[in-house]
Amino acid sequence: MNTSSGAGVAGIIGILAFVVAMLLSIMIHEWGHYITARKFGMKVTEFFLGFGPRIWSIRRGETEFGIKAIPAGGYCRITGMTPVEPLDDDDRERAFYKSSVPRRLIVLGAGSFLHFLLAFFILILFFAAVGVPEQSTRLAEVLPCVKKNTLNGQGCTAADPQSPAAKAGLRAGDQITAVNGEVITSWERVGELIRSSANSPLTFTLLRAGEEIELTVTPTPIVSEGKNVGIVGVISERELTRYSILSAVAESGREVGNLVSGSVRALVALPSKIPPLFSSAFAGEERDPEGLVGVVGVARVSGEAASSDNGSLAEKIGFFLLIIASLNVFVGIFNLIPLLPLDGGHMALALFDGYRHNRAKRRGLPSPPPFDVTKLMPITLAVIAVLASLSLLLLFADIVNPLRLNQ
Repeated sequence: MNTSSGAGVAGIIGILAFVVAMLLSIMIHEWGHYITARKFGMKVTEFFLGFGPRIWSIRRGETEFGIKAIPAGGYCRITGMTPVEPLDDDDRERAFYKSSVPRRLIVLGAGSFLHFLLAFFILILFFAAVGVPEQSTRLAEVLPCVKKNTLNGQGCTAADPQSPAAKAGLRAGDQITAVNGEVITSWERVGELIRSSANSPLTFTLLRAGEEIELTVTPTPIVSEGKNVGIVGVISERELTRYSILSAVAESGREVGNLVSGSVRALVALPSKIPPLFSSAFAGEERDPEGLVGVVGVARVSGEAASSDNGSLAEKIGFFLLIIASLNVFVGIFNLIPLLPLDGGHMALALFDGYRHNRAKRRGLPSPPPFDVTKLMPITLAVIAVLASLSLLLLFADIVNPLRLNQ
């Protein structure tokens, strides 16, 4: 298999892995609704992945499980979501709207909660099993020269002096353990010492082939941001740092919090991102890396990452896990927006029912019937139309002007 065909296969695998991961996320979301509804005695008649014509189904008890033709989501049908839904007498007391407000909120919020929980466990896997890419204190490359003009290609010229690292005898594979007697634990500290020591000799303690040696290197000065800084001409290796389970759990919790706040900011900024997306779709303007991207675009990015020559297999797996975790958090937050037909819209109505019930109780009045959600159908249809239009715009932009990885 040649390189291009191998990259193509890897790209297809990356796209398929993304599709499978998202379908599993959808199933887990709907399973949250299903399991909590059953727990509270509600009747669940259907649990389907996809929409449209039925491809396959099987009945277990009172629920039909199956797959439909259009893999664009899924649903869990709970009996009695609205008070106007016709019900058999046997099902009336098991209707969703008959349950207490707290139970309705739990059922409605279970899908988003499982998105957050799934992202949390994915991140634990990332931190504990894959690891975070970090620059190590081991040298990957010693540059032969310090280029005076970076526009003169990759090779060294007669005008380019030998790099201090090459002159001192540093080699690829050397591990820096100390500089001027200071024990080194991170590449960041090595960089700080080099940059602050232009024209001042540094004693590097190195581990080479199991032996400890010392070499003196004098960083050469270059002008950076208006001041002289030292360089020696080395590139460090990138390695994956794995966390202990406890550290991975703590870091995953913090990262989920960061993803939640980032998702909220993205949703707030969403309206301002639509005009640039429209321009990139129809006027050929460059896609904004920080702009909106649809499922097709993310799948393409996943495929490009898998087929890229940059990074090891473990780093590609880590990148994939971060994509899936981020999307799960975003979808979880998105579903909590208090607009119908999203879960958040139904939760807002459940809270409104609770408010009406408590108000009637305080006034000594009979409890009013549950709010008829069909009265909000025009608003619901408008929200569906906006979401469908945005989805089509994203799909078109992802096809005609896709977002590309920097490779």
